[in-house]
Amino acid sequence: MVKAIVTDIEGTTSAIAFVKDTLFPYAAAALPDYVRQHAEDQKIQPLIREATAMVGREVCDLDAVIAQFLAWIASDQKVTPLKTLQGLIWEVGYRNGDFRAHVYPDAAKVLKAWHAAGIPLYVYSSGSIKAQQLFFEHSVFGDLRYLFTAYFDTTTGPKKDAASYEKIATEIGLPAETILFLSDLEPELDAAKRAGLQTCWVIRDPMPPSPEQSAQLGGHPRVDDFNEISI
Repeated sequence: MVKAIVTDIEGTTSAIAFVKDTLFPYAAAALPDYVRQHAEDQKIQPLIREATAMVGREVCDLDAVIAQFLAWIASDQKVTPLKTLQGLIWEVGYRNGDFRAHVYPDAAKVLKAWHAAGIPLYVYSSGSIKAQQLFFEHSVFGDLRYLFTAYFDTTTGPKKDAASYEKIATEIGLPAETILFLSDLEPELDAAKRAGLQTCWVIRDPMPPSPEQSAQLGGHPRVDDFNEISI
C-alpha cells in the first residue's frame, strides 16, 4: 500500500526542455551581474565561500568565483551552492514574470487527485528547496505549492545514493516500503529501491523502448504519464 509519494521534477512532473532551455540559460546570463551586485549580501557570501572551498581557492577573486559557477552550469553539476544561487536568480525571473514553470497536464491533474485523496506528497529534486517552491508557485497551472507536504534537495544527499532515500523515509515518518518514488532516471530509482521504497519510472519519450531497453528497466514499473500510475 502506498501511504506517501515522492516525486522528482525535471523529466517527471515537468519537461526537461524548460529547465535546459529556459531556466539554465536565464541563470547563466544573469549570474555575473547578480553575484557582483549582491556579493556582500548575507545570503550570497556563504555561497561564495562554499564554492571557493570546494575548488581549493581563497575568496580573493570574484571573477574566478563567477567563472566557476558558470562552469558548473555548463556541465550541469549538482553542486549545492550553485543550486542555491540559481534559485535566488530564478526568483527574480519568476517575480518579474519572465517565465512560468512548465508542468505536464497529467501530472497536475493526478497530483491534485492524490492530494484530494489525502495522500501526502513530497518533492525530491537536485534544485534547491527554494527553487522547487518557486517552480510550483509560478507554474502554468498557478500556485501548486499547497499540494506538497515538504521538499527535499541535495542537502539531504545525492539522488543516486540509497542513504538519501533512507533519510527521506525517516523524515516522512513512514516505512520505506509504503513510499512511492517517481523519477525519469534509472540510477535514482535504483537507489530508492535499494533503500526499500517502491518505484515508478516515468518515461516521457514518445518513442517506445526497444526490446533490449525494455528488458533493462531494472524491475521498475514503467509509465508514460501520471494517469497510468497505479497506487
